[in-house]
Amino acid sequence: MARDFGLEEQIREELGPMDGLRETAMFGGLAWMLDGNLLCACRQDGLLARLGKGNAAWALAVPGVGEMQMGARKMDGWVRADPDATADDSVRARLLTEALAFVRTLPPK
Repeated sequence: MARDFGLEEQIREELGPMDGLRETAMFGGLAWMLDGNLLCACRQDGLLARLGKGNAAWALAVPGVGEMQMGARKMDGWVRADPDATADDSVRARLLTEALAFVRTLPPK
């Protein structure tokens, strides 16, 4: 899967500089880790965001956002937003804000 350099730059700008944040190649794209915990990732087919179990209902109501699935297994608390959804600045910003809020509750690795 090809990377989406434009989306990567948008995510970089929205997350901004913060202690404990790093980028790494993952899932055929680029992922952001906060204190060692996966926060989000993107590639050409959209954005993966970690919202936490029970926190994704609002996101799943947004057109173009669905549950993350690995093979036959649904990943509760993770969502994938397609390129149309990630093109919406307010959707992308809220996904990142909510992902940050959840991941900040996790212990550092």
